[in-house]
Order: sequence, then structure tokens, then C-alpha cells
Amino acid sequence: MDRKIVTPIDAEVVSRKIMASGLNDMGQASIREIVRLAFDIEAETGDSFIHMEMGVPGLPAPEIGINAQIDALKKGVASKYAMIDGLPALKNETSRFVKLFLDIDVKPESCLPTVGSMQGGFATFLVANRNNHLRKGTLFIDPGFPVQKMQCTVMGHEYETFDVYNHRGPKLREKLESYLKTGQISSIMYSNPNNPTWICLTDEELKIIGDLSKKYDVTIIEDLAYFGMDFRHDYSQPGKPPYQPTVAHYTDNYVLLLSTSKAFSYAGERLGMLIVSDTLFNRRYPDLLRYYTSDKFGHALIYGALYTLTSGTSHSSQYAVAAMLKAVNDGVYNFVEGVKEYGVRAEIMKKTFTDNGFQIVYDKDADHPLADGFYFTFSYPGFTGGELVEELLYYGISAISLEITGSEHSEGLRACVSQFQLDKEPVLAERLRRFHEDHPV
Repeated sequence: MDRKIVTPIDAEVVSRKIMASGLNDMGQASIREIVRLAFDIEAETGDSFIHMEMGVPGLPAPEIGINAQIDALKKGVASKYAMIDGLPALKNETSRFVKLFLDIDVKPESCLPTVGSMQGGFATFLVANRNNHLRKGTLFIDPGFPVQKMQCTVMGHEYETFDVYNHRGPKLREKLESYLKTGQISSIMYSNPNNPTWICLTDEELKIIGDLSKKYDVTIIEDLAYFGMDFRHDYSQPGKPPYQPTVAHYTDNYVLLLSTSKAFSYAGERLGMLIVSDTLFNRRYPDLLRYYTSDKFGHALIYGALYTLTSGTSHSSQYAVAAMLKAVNDGVYNFVEGVKEYGVRAEIMKKTFTDNGFQIVYDKDADHPLADGFYFTFSYPGFTGGELVEELLYYGISAISLEITGSEHSEGLRACVSQFQLDKEPVLAERLRRFHEDHPV
């Protein structure tokens, strides 16, 4: 681009920091690499960025959890190892939670704390992708969270992927079956609501996934990091429909990843919950004995995968999450109301982008308007994804390319709304106006 243009952020500094970063292709840069680069530019220029690259909760953590964790620390739990399979109170409240908000029955023993959903996914891959030596790995229903594919790569697991956008509704069956009939797929993974597009799979589509998981004996890994955050529906009332949609209504061959980072704004304590169906938890796979001391899925998951990864999670944070879940289960705390702010931010941000020549990439949720939530996607005419990531840095805006998410729309970027404060809207509007003026369509 023409660097003679005077940009909001000192162009010489931005160019020098990009060069020093060693990032040759911004379209392939990871979330953390873009974060580091943006912070380095901020540190030298003193100019604040509009950070949209990382899903950092932008709301305060609930006092219920904080107080419970402080109380646990004062009682001395910091000096004691927690059991690998979790605090009984946390396991019980998690079991209650999935009954009240998903309408599924899972015993407490099948609910396991993990160091965030990231570890939950990693541990599940270690078991689900090793239960049959004739199979190779995971099928990702994309776009998706890029680090989950990285996890498979560092484990040496193969994976397949496809962009679901053009395969919604009944068309999903044919697309999935084209992969499953090869006999090579051990597990299927997706997020719902989806990171990065914010599309939400329907009950019809989840039934298709569940039916095929039974037909081809494939484990479904459902990432519910943004639980209840499709604000078009009210999923906040314990024990009352509508319930958060889940594949668990259509198959017993599932693992659910629950995160406290987004819905509960408790990201800093790194604790999530791994929910395994009771049937899968107790199922035996002889091939697991190649790696673990037991062929039982649940035992291998706890005393094989989780034990070797971290030997459990933070002790005090389990008390915090148990207290928050109990408050939610008892109807004392409405966790969905606490995060609706993200939908407000998304609506405002999307309008600010489209008012300045940008386009929303994933603009429909099947045949319905896309919800406003934690993420949205955008592009600008004439730019590839990598070019747009780089050029926006000169305007004090940081985001990641859809190239690393498995999207077919390599020209697009993902925007996370969580760090955007509404009082920064004039700043965003001015920077986008300048960008549009400097890059006429």
C-alpha cells in the first residue's frame, strides 16, 4: 500500500514492527501473534488500538465466584492438590446445570474440570482419536477455532475440514457422509454458536450429526464455549424451554466442552468443564490399551490424558465455578443477562463497519439474519485477508484473518467485540472513515 498516506498510527513504526515480527504472511498469523504485534506498536507509539483479535472477556467476573474462591483460599485449599476428576460440589452442580439448561442427564462422575475448554479438547483428542487404530483423526465442521487444529497437529493426528456455510440444513448430511464413509474419521468437532462466524447449528442439523455419529460410530466433540449466547432465544431460565441446542439430544456418543471464560467472564482462572455422556464414559475400547492402563473411555480420559497433562486444575477456582453454577441452577443469578452487552456491541460495530464500505462475510444464519454476539466477520473490496489484517494495523485496528479458521472466504477477517467499549465508537468510526477515504472502492 502507498505509505505516503498519513495514517492514524505512525506508519514508520507499524512497518518496522511488522518487519521485526517475522510474520511474512499476515493471513497465516495466529491470534497471539497479532496480539503481540499490536501491543508492540501500542507500546512505542502510545496510541491505543481497537483490539478485535482475541476473545478476552470484556465484562467483570461475578462476585459470587470471586467471593467463593477467596473463601476457599482462606480455608487453605491452596496448599492441597485437587482430585483429578474434580471437586464433588462442582461435579454435582455441573450435572444439575446440564439437566436444567440442556435437558440432558449426565451423572456427576462424568463431569470433569479442565484447564479451560482448550485442555478439554486436547484431552478428548488424546482418547477419542486413539480408540480405533484403523482410524486417523478429527473432522472439523468449520470455520472454527484455529488452535484446535494445531492441537491435532502437535499430537500427530490427521484431520479433515470443510466450511459449513454452503452445507446447511439437509445438505449437511451428504457432506458429512462423504467424509465418514471413508472409515477414517474418529471424531467430529464444531462450536455452537460458531467461532468465528456466529452462525448457530439448528436442531435439524444437530440431529443429522447425532444420527451419523451412531451410524459410523464417531465421537462428537461439541464446543459450547458461548453457551446460551445466541440472544435471539432466551436460554437463561433453569428447567424451562427453550434449552441450549445440543447434539446430546440425538446421540450418546458425545463430549461437551463448557467454558467459564465467556458466559461467566471467569477466563483468568482457566477452568472449564468436560461433559462426557454416561454411555461413552463407561464404554470400553480395547485399542485404548495401546496408550492407557484401562480400555474404559472415562478412566483413560481422567487417569491417562488429564493426569499426564496437568494432574488436575486449580483447586480454588473449582469452588468459584461451583458457586456460580449453584447460583445459576437455583435461579439466583442469570448468566445470560450478564453477557447480553456483547450483542449490543456487535450491532453497533457491524453498522460502523458497513457504513464505511466494509462488508459482512458470513451475513446469514442459514435462512435467517445472523445474530449479534461475541464475533462477526468482515471484508473490504480489493483486499485479501492478509492484506487487510496488515493495512488495518496502520489505522489502529487489530483482527485475525479467516484463512486460519478453515473458512473458504480467505478475504475475510474475524472481529471479536469483547474488548470494545461503547465509548470508543467515535474512535472506531473515525479510523474506519479514514480507511475508507484512503482506500476508495
